[in-house]
Amino acid sequence: MIKSMTGFGRSEMATETQKVIVEIKSVNHRYCDLNIKMPKKLSFFESNIRNLLKEYIQRGKVDIYISYEDYTEAKECVRYRKEIAKEYFSYLNQIEKDFGIENDVTVSKLSRYPDVLVLEEQPVDEGELWKTLEDPIREAAVRFVQSRAKEGENLQVDLIEKLDSMLQLVDVIEERSPKLVEEYRQKLEAKVKELLENTSIDESRIATEVTIYADKICVDEEIVRLKSHIASTKDTILAGGSIGRKLDFIAQEMNREANTILSKANDITISNHAIELKTEIEKVREQIQNIE
Repeated sequence: MIKSMTGFGRSEMATETQKVIVEIKSVNHRYCDLNIKMPKKLSFFESNIRNLLKEYIQRGKVDIYISYEDYTEAKECVRYRKEIAKEYFSYLNQIEKDFGIENDVTVSKLSRYPDVLVLEEQPVDEGELWKTLEDPIREAAVRFVQSRAKEGENLQVDLIEKLDSMLQLVDVIEERSPKLVEEYRQKLEAKVKELLENTSIDESRIATEVTIYADKICVDEEIVRLKSHIASTKDTILAGGSIGRKLDFIAQEMNREANTILSKANDITISNHAIELKTEIEKVREQIQNIE
């Protein structure tokens, strides 16, 4: 089974005290690029989340969105900083002595001075919080992989069809290629007879010229390699797994062979089919860019 690099997965977990929503989506990328967006209070779990997701994802530019809500009020508390309040009060008394003015400070006024009363977040039980996060993250990852696999099935069908079409074009080129040599020989003999009229034709010279021409236009090796690459691509697709990079390399090799055939072509039929072949290879390469 092959998987597309385009996918989406979502999971939601809600209890009386907490709510977690995880969304994962991806597009094509040469490597595995994970971009995690989550509340600051969860940032110390980033390494755990990355390691977890790498169990499911090998390639792609992946965006992960995690929202977390805690409905309990016990997570924050007010802290009285006595030493700071004491220092404020000491200086206020000193001001009273220095300037002879009444110190009218009250408890409510003193409490409003900076850092006398502060709101602090209670320490979080990381183990319990990770248990809360892990299940929805895994569930979203599983659904994400399922969506990639479904898209991969469509890609596989399309690629096999394109490969079969390419093989038909190669067969036409293979069938047409030997006929060029015989046609060239006939044209060469006709031309020589026309020029020499009644003079006998040197068959050995004709054979030499035909051999040189045949060598220049011969595409047997390219055809063999193209068929081998097409077969290898099919086998790799059917084997499945993380095959995107391998298929991209094979497609480059196929394009190189098609270019060679086109450069050697001295026939309109072969040229047209070679151009069609290059077009199909480019379509295959575009699709391969979507495979993980």
